[in-house]
Amino acid sequence: MSTSTRVGVCILVVVAALIVAVWPQATGRDDTVPAQRQSAVDTASQPAAAASDLVAARAKAQLSPCPVPGPPVSAASPLRGVTLDCLAGPPAVDIARAGAGRPMFINYWAFWCGPCRTELPIVAEYASRAGQRVQVLTVQGVDGAQRPDLSLKLLTDIAVHLPTVVDTQGRLAAAVGFPRVYPTSVLIRPDGTVAALLPRVFRSSDEIARAVEQYLAVTT
Repeated sequence: MSTSTRVGVCILVVVAALIVAVWPQATGRDDTVPAQRQSAVDTASQPAAAASDLVAARAKAQLSPCPVPGPPVSAASPLRGVTLDCLAGPPAVDIARAGAGRPMFINYWAFWCGPCRTELPIVAEYASRAGQRVQVLTVQGVDGAQRPDLSLKLLTDIAVHLPTVVDTQGRLAAAVGFPRVYPTSVLIRPDGTVAALLPRVFRSSDEIARAVEQYLAVTT
């Protein structure tokens, strides 16, 4: 191999390495976790919690009640007909009407997802900041939804008490086109239509507020 050829190969290797290093920052999805590649827990191999253990886990987590349904939404809403179980216990939640006529910020997460553990307290901080102007709802995604006890344990460990539903069958994910990376946030207009799907990690409540203002025209 000639000297010029060796130099050319070296340059190509360096360029390829730089592309790999820069790509996550360029896509804005540097910390999200693809569900199909990473799972800290094989949920199928672990026994489900006993009913009494689940009741105890719910009591310990002290989650806020899930939202009650508001007025009917637009026929164009992809969320119509999507009803999910509340992690804190019955009743189930009509997702399309959960905003009660307000915009919604929905955050998908999974109990085994490291970036979710970091982001959820930020989502809780934003919920306190937004008050009644925006309904904040979190969702344990289909990847891990079979172990609500472990979802409750995560929320207990990080002291997050947000209203949470469980997408056991992946119905909400399918309705909004969830890309199966965690965490992902969805911004919903008051009429139940989707304003934005954001597969990214929010690092502050200010970042969430800017996204809400950009896509929902609400200042929080």
